[in-house]
Amino acid sequence: MTLNLDDVRQQIDAVDRELIEVVRKRLNLVQQVGVIKSKIGTPVYVPEREKQLLTKRRAEAEALNVSPDLIEDILRRLMRESYTAEHGVGFKCLNPSLKKIVIIGGRGGMGRIFTKFFQLSGYHVEVMGSKDWDKQETIFKDAGLVIVSVPIDRTESIIKKLDFLSEDCILADFTSTKSKPLAQMLETHKGPVVGLHPMFGPDISTLVKQLIIWCEGRFDEKCQWLYEQMQLWGASLLRIEASKHDEAMSYIQALRHFTTFSYGVFLSNENPDLKNIMDLSSPIYHMELMMVGRLFAQDPQLYADIILSNSHNLEIIEKYRDSITEAIKLIKNKERDVFIEEFKNAKSYFGEYAEMFIHESKNLLAKMHDAKSDE
Repeated sequence: MTLNLDDVRQQIDAVDRELIEVVRKRLNLVQQVGVIKSKIGTPVYVPEREKQLLTKRRAEAEALNVSPDLIEDILRRLMRESYTAEHGVGFKCLNPSLKKIVIIGGRGGMGRIFTKFFQLSGYHVEVMGSKDWDKQETIFKDAGLVIVSVPIDRTESIIKKLDFLSEDCILADFTSTKSKPLAQMLETHKGPVVGLHPMFGPDISTLVKQLIIWCEGRFDEKCQWLYEQMQLWGASLLRIEASKHDEAMSYIQALRHFTTFSYGVFLSNENPDLKNIMDLSSPIYHMELMMVGRLFAQDPQLYADIILSNSHNLEIIEKYRDSITEAIKLIKNKERDVFIEEFKNAKSYFGEYAEMFIHESKNLLAKMHDAKSDE
């Protein structure tokens, strides 16, 4: 019997329906896993388990002559959905004796995220806003953890108000600079102090694989439950000295945001047809433009504060300006050989990371290609 195109398509449709049913079954099982993890206090994200699962499934796919990369892509997408599904059952509370958590600025983007996750873990959370200081005695009563999550330009002044906290209360902040806020917390508060920097924006749905940087302040042993609680949510924690953190952020945040800001402002001044640029862009240029547009879709005050928060940022930006000036001279003088030599020097700096970045970006570009094709 010879099958026609419609017959084969109907079979594909039937298989697709089976796939959907299998996905539903898997998500149901994940919810059961979430309930068990919540009771025993197992982290949402266990890197070793994920790595073992992917390695085994890749081998099984290869044995069946199915692309291992395809199977890994499918499983990674399913796991992202699974991590979100696990949040619905909550998390184990690692410090049940803690009476209260106060988040100053808890109605802001980052404050809302952590309010949500602390509440999912069974903690009592109070939110402190700019108009609530007349109620500070009630709000801060019995607080065992106070987190300052306000704009950078207000962080130190808010910290100075907290000299009344009990000495067994942990004082922390979420500021993207660490040296000055940490120093101010140590001066103001006599109890445990830690500087935290969540390296993500307020638009996330899960903390799995999200990085939270912490800078030790005082009585770090009393903060261990907090670190473990965040790891239980799936976050990755990295400890670093405040000065080294701020130096790195000049490159990671300030310089990158400044270059993105400058490029976006340049485009707006030149006013090219943005739709035409998008239509003519390959996936990688589409992605780059997307990252520029993403910045301008967010709070301008946040990015102004990040760039202006540290005098070292200006030094790095001015060095970058000088580097661009020299690169322009190469182009103006058509010094092709020097350009190539500079390119090779930069390639040597990136070393093995260059190849790693190519590999990692392939998956992103493939997704961008799919999305662009669907438009």
